[in-house]
Amino acid sequence: MSNVTVSIHPFWNFDIDIPGATVVRWDFESEPPVGHADIVVTSHWATPNGVEMAQKVGASLLQIGSIGYDMIAPDLPAGLQVANAATVHEAATAETVLLDLLIALRDVPRMVANTAARTWEPFYAPGLTDKRIVLVGVGGVGSQIAQRLAAFNAEVTYVASRERDEDFGHVFSLDTVPAKVWARADAVVVVIPATPDTKGLIDADFLAKLKDGAVLVNAGRGVLAVNEALVAESGRLRIVLDVADPEPLPSDSPLWDAAFFISHHNGGNTDAMHPRMKALVERQIKAALAGEDYVNVVLPR
Repeated sequence: MSNVTVSIHPFWNFDIDIPGATVVRWDFESEPPVGHADIVVTSHWATPNGVEMAQKVGASLLQIGSIGYDMIAPDLPAGLQVANAATVHEAATAETVLLDLLIALRDVPRMVANTAARTWEPFYAPGLTDKRIVLVGVGGVGSQIAQRLAAFNAEVTYVASRERDEDFGHVFSLDTVPAKVWARADAVVVVIPATPDTKGLIDADFLAKLKDGAVLVNAGRGVLAVNEALVAESGRLRIVLDVADPEPLPSDSPLWDAAFFISHHNGGNTDAMHPRMKALVERQIKAALAGEDYVNVVLPR
């Protein structure tokens, strides 16, 4: 292909300068500025109407701005592929998860309250060093979290949808994790993708396996958790949510009171997002110009 037309959502703060590439900006709300675009890039949220918009301009690739793609129906128009934003958000999301863990395990809200009250109060807290962590989800985000936990000498147990051995250690499936692993965990971090099999994973039975005072961090998808179960266990566990169901979380949701801390789905929202997304979009453009396969294609399966 000698020329590629790329439509990029104006959310993205970068320019593309590749010979043979024509770049336009399109917000998905107005009419498309061109009749045809080879690649359509959504905002950092994978908008549900992305497939419709890509089809409208005859695109061969819908490049979404998120890692998760559960909001996109798998039945795609012929000739359209969907690529996720793997390599863009993993490191920053891992950063947020470490923040969430430290907020809970070092009781940062207590420090903030004391600062506001001008009260000097040294106190002991569990901390993250040497703690036992169960990491549910060992993909791109999970592996980045594990790397950072190593700096705290944490003992990490890996869990995923499928049991297997990886270079970094054994990975249990959800139904083969020994009961004692759950029972002694100081914290459980859930970053597993949302699928029909994992929806509602964090239910009453799941939470009942955890010891009093354990921390639960959900940084995967809100639908992974049963809200009523979170509320019921809020006094016994420290529940930290980066995601919720629904989003935005209504002001009258009981999760506001049930959660020890909520980080408002800020997982990947850092300055690193834009240059990383630029690098990914440039890879897709160069692949199209060279007649090569797109990267990060998640649909069709």
